[in-house]
Amino acid sequence: MPNEAKYGNTKIIVNGERFDSKKEYRRFCELQLLARAKKISNLSRQVKYTLIPAQKNEKGKVLERECSYIADFVYYDLEQNKYIVEDSKGVRTKDYIIKRKLMLYINSIRIVEV
Repeated sequence: MPNEAKYGNTKIIVNGERFDSKKEYRRFCELQLLARAKKISNLSRQVKYTLIPAQKNEKGKVLERECSYIADFVYYDLEQNKYIVEDSKGVRTKDYIIKRKLMLYINSIRIVEV
């Protein structure tokens, strides 16, 4: 059953897999076709990158939670001979823009937005 999300996207579940939007699901289908055509490999969904680890005091109590980015898709592009980190963006929030910049600065990864 579809639910309206904060930014107007419709979350859906297909074959037990949850997608944050129809756009994300459509892109996943496209990537699966590319994988079957042997153009990409190692397709993964919802890959987490820790940008700033949790900050704890000397007793181990968390003072600040970690800051992380969760990529919609990560795959190896066989034609470009490199890994691609991809996000199906509808709305580019301020938080997302900061995390995108941190991904480039910390991990030297430029997120591909589709």
